[in-house]
Amino acid sequence: MDFAGSVHVISKELIKPSTPTPDHLKTLNLSVLDQLSPPVYISLIFFYEADELKGLASGTDQGEICRHLKQSLSNTLTLFYPLAGKIDPESFTVYCDDGGVEFVEARANARLREVVQDAKLEEFQKYLPVDPLGGIYVGEGTLFMVQINFFDCGGVAVAACVSHLVADGSSLVDFMNAWAATCRGENPKTAPEFGVLRRYFPARDLSDSNISPSLLMGNDKLVTKRIVFDKEKLAALKQAAATGDVRDPTRVEAVSAFVLKHFIENNPLDAKKSLLAGHVVNIRSRASPPLENTFGNGFFTAAAEFSHQHLLHAPEPHELVSKLRRAIRTIDDKYIRETEREDRYLSDLGRLCDLISEGEAEVFLFSSWCRFPMYEVDFGWGKPVWACTTALLVNNLAILMSTRDGNGVEAWINLLPDQVQSLESQFKLIGSTSLG
Repeated sequence: MDFAGSVHVISKELIKPSTPTPDHLKTLNLSVLDQLSPPVYISLIFFYEADELKGLASGTDQGEICRHLKQSLSNTLTLFYPLAGKIDPESFTVYCDDGGVEFVEARANARLREVVQDAKLEEFQKYLPVDPLGGIYVGEGTLFMVQINFFDCGGVAVAACVSHLVADGSSLVDFMNAWAATCRGENPKTAPEFGVLRRYFPARDLSDSNISPSLLMGNDKLVTKRIVFDKEKLAALKQAAATGDVRDPTRVEAVSAFVLKHFIENNPLDAKKSLLAGHVVNIRSRASPPLENTFGNGFFTAAAEFSHQHLLHAPEPHELVSKLRRAIRTIDDKYIRETEREDRYLSDLGRLCDLISEGEAEVFLFSSWCRFPMYEVDFGWGKPVWACTTALLVNNLAILMSTRDGNGVEAWINLLPDQVQSLESQFKLIGSTSLG
């Protein structure tokens, strides 16, 4: 008997590329940016409401839907062939052996609209094909995995997981859009390029450094809180930050400053500690020429450093935006070229990791997915009514995503339980005169 809200797995199958990968493409050497990524899965869930006119209804032939998804996935894997391979952690190489990706079909004893409207983040893992924190090295799954969840109402949730060792969020969304286009009978807009980032930033021996991809991994006490900043809230935050040398704060800058200000006010630092506010920066568009269509991990982390002295008084939003902006703008073509020639990013990252590992700095990390075209992932059923991620066990982390209408920002924030209430209280004050 299925209980309300339960998810029952119907079948599992390995889907292989429809065309064998040529011998000269069988080996893919990964980059140092892949090497620096934690051995976890990045997850995205796309929710599609039932629509009989678009082939989704409670009486729809779910077997036929799965057959079409499997065939289009197989065709897409011909372009994205490394995802069907296996990773060797010793040589940091992907063997593109066409072993396949795992495709899971499941039934959800729930109504999709209720799940979306009353989102309980802690329950979303049941829609995933794998525990995203399990890690690819322990043999739990393939490099890419997907679970198709059919709801009682006829709606569908497509839950995708990719190993962070071979892809970042941008690459995952690119793959999902390519698969969706193939499923609609169209050609993907662009073909991915593999190995480009490795040519700029080859993997290397990091055993003598304090740089560790798991340095910021958290614990079971963390709570992930989802907060939606609508158009009005964003306008108020931008206005609060638009003073001093900041004239035009972006929505990402304004939300980042709000979250960071709350963290500073609720986490007083020891006298000898500093605060590192990191922002994950996609380097593809910052290189000249741009590294377009490059698949893999294409990001640096920019860090604004706040000394204990600087935090003796709570910084104003415009001060936080100014420092974050300067740090992010450091990552330009010149910085990327200096990293290619002289390992500048690794040198900077090593210094920051030394501070963290020696207990001399606290970290808050931001990752903005706001520009990722997640709401363009249309398998022929229309655009998703909601696209979201799931909890990632990283201390002091905020993932920022666009709302469906593009006017708002969803923030997924990892906090300790005793900090959730104060964050919610501050959120309610946005737009009032009492918010600094």
